[in-house]
Amino acid sequence: MRLHPLPAFADNYIWTLADARGAALVVDPGEAAPVLAAAERGLRPLAILLTHHHPDHIGGVPALLARWPQLPVIAPDDARITHATRTVQDGEHVAVGEWRFEVLAVPGHTRSHIAFHGAGLLFCGDTLFSLGCGRLFEGTPEQMLASLDRLAALPAQTRVCCGHEYTLANAAFARSVEPDNPALRARTAQARAQREAGQPTLPSTLGDERAANPFLRVDAPAVRAALAARLGQAPRDRVEAFAELRRWKDGFRA
Repeated sequence: MRLHPLPAFADNYIWTLADARGAALVVDPGEAAPVLAAAERGLRPLAILLTHHHPDHIGGVPALLARWPQLPVIAPDDARITHATRTVQDGEHVAVGEWRFEVLAVPGHTRSHIAFHGAGLLFCGDTLFSLGCGRLFEGTPEQMLASLDRLAALPAQTRVCCGHEYTLANAAFARSVEPDNPALRARTAQARAQREAGQPTLPSTLGDERAANPFLRVDAPAVRAALAARLGQAPRDRVEAFAELRRWKDGFRA
């Protein structure tokens, strides 16, 4: 099993998971060129998985279907995704090649966002990032917090395959929330070394994210203290804590 993120646009990743013969699934191809280039090196797509409807995650699908017209496209049930050959709901299972994934509904970034969990991997689109989470374009803080809680409950060794290379930018914000977190310092140093070496910072693991990602740590005393200092009073509950944390990040400048 070979897991590889194909860089796209400025900071997107198109995830590919291939067997020893190059037969692969392709996740969130926002543009076709990286996948077509990988095909020249032996990649043979078996199916496309889509997590949500944003153009930087689905824009390459038409060109890939022009090359491989019979390619299955598995996506959330959303009319804005027009090339889906199969729509899936929470709790369904998807089999591609030798792999099997459970579909998880994770609304918040968009209302119909899904993730795929299986083979020790989590393809989570723009719901969970390393050291961060997606903006709330269509969902509510309650929805996003519930989605992140659900992902955080998966096994610690699960590898987090998210849609963007945002780790160092997220680390700058996370350090403003929890400057004394040793796991965050270690993850930041690791990510900086990876980027300096020209490597992706992904996948991370859920265990590392639970230890260092402030959006998975809204119940941590240090995060609550930082929010109380910002608000002038303690958040009333964990939803308010998450909502304020997301507002803080939305306006954050390193």
